[in-house]
Amino acid sequence: MSEKKRIGIVLFQLGGPDTLKAVEPFLYNLFCDPDIINFPGAWLARKPLAKWIAVRRSKVVAEHYAAIGGGSPICQLTEDQARALEDALRPHVDARAVVAMRYWHPFTAEAIAQLEGMHLDELILLPLYPQYSFATTASSLKEWGRLYRPNSSLPVRTIQIFYDHPLYIAALAEKINLGLAHVRHPEGVFLVFSAHGLPISLIERGDPYQRQIEETVRLVREFGDWPNSHVLCYQSRVGRQKWLEPSLTHTIERLAKGGVKRMLVIPVSFVTEHIETLHEINIEAREEAEALGVEEFAVMAALNDSPKFIAALADLVLRAVRVESTAVAAS
Repeated sequence: MSEKKRIGIVLFQLGGPDTLKAVEPFLYNLFCDPDIINFPGAWLARKPLAKWIAVRRSKVVAEHYAAIGGGSPICQLTEDQARALEDALRPHVDARAVVAMRYWHPFTAEAIAQLEGMHLDELILLPLYPQYSFATTASSLKEWGRLYRPNSSLPVRTIQIFYDHPLYIAALAEKINLGLAHVRHPEGVFLVFSAHGLPISLIERGDPYQRQIEETVRLVREFGDWPNSHVLCYQSRVGRQKWLEPSLTHTIERLAKGGVKRMLVIPVSFVTEHIETLHEINIEAREEAEALGVEEFAVMAALNDSPKFIAALADLVLRAVRVESTAVAAS
């Protein structure tokens, strides 16, 4: 019997501060990214501007992290995904998955250090952003390109999107069904799909994110076949420039004033829980909805290490390394 392929997998994510003291340096790293802040002459102003924003915002942002336990869970949840992915791939390949966070530990350089000494046949780069954006997928891969010194004999393959992968769509639908199962009258619940926002300027430059988000929502609604009314909105706006609309805040206000009493918020672009789901939706948006008379406000749990989602990632990897298998599908 032939030996299994030895596959290295790099899982890219944005990252998050693991302690309250890490909030300010995390914000500084975030706003130092030229894919986040870019304008004529930005190469001169970016670092002092990032420092100013980080200092100015750190107190409020730290309060938000304190409200969800004192730090972001994204690192641990992504590590859980890495271990689950290794397990799912074990019957087919010998896989080692490492995590590369963009703005906090473990940084991309730390992931590269972990790969050193591994005797690999192939390396797979897998950003955990289902929908491609210049601000997420491209930024993470650019950072990889700046730091990685390639071994000419090691094939490196990149998976850039999976917004329409059938198992990813099925995983989202499963989580929506679980959310609906916990409300009193599921047939009367308004489905509020909420995606991370993006500046319109990026869309105008050709960023495909909005189109891919819309396609994900269409596919998951088609898969789930729910009779419920729905809307797609965007959250997490930062700064004064124009962002994708409608916003989550304005959507909740409009629905509540229109008489909607029950809603399920579906964080469609997030594959783990973190500050945007745990605080921005589950605390801030909930408080707004209840103040406006919404009687039932439910939030879909993030995918995390959902077996169907892990099966989607495993299928992506096996296709990338051209290992034929039909055994990855999750029940």
